[in-house]
Amino acid sequence: MRLITANLSDLDPVSSAILEAAKDQKVILFFGEMGAGKTTLIKNLCKLLNVADQVSSPTFSLVNEYFSESANVPVYHFDFYRLEQEEEAMDMGYEEYFYSNGYSFIEWPEKIPSLWPEKYVKVTITANEEQREYKIES
Repeated sequence: MRLITANLSDLDPVSSAILEAAKDQKVILFFGEMGAGKTTLIKNLCKLLNVADQVSSPTFSLVNEYFSESANVPVYHFDFYRLEQEEEAMDMGYEEYFYSNGYSFIEWPEKIPSLWPEKYVKVTITANEEQREYKIES
């Protein structure tokens, strides 16, 4: 599925489509250049999931944990941009997050390709000055 937006106010339909695609597998991989809008999209997903916490990029902590009031599950937000080796994700116990009943939103998953679970949703964001394209694959 491909969706195109012209501004940030158009993110609700994109987020709804992602959550619909992720109803069976709650691990979502976000691909896109720096500044493409991965964190902004994740913030919108958390808004739709009724996360009450302040959502921010876990660039230095690697993972932030929130709670979805509507789905009654944890939401884990990963940012692997700063990882040097996959072992760093292994050391933090990524399996406990990826294989829980919660959502795992993963920025920069290309840093950990051999650790992806068998089932996931892939979101690729392509941005230019006028619009963003979201490609959703499950």
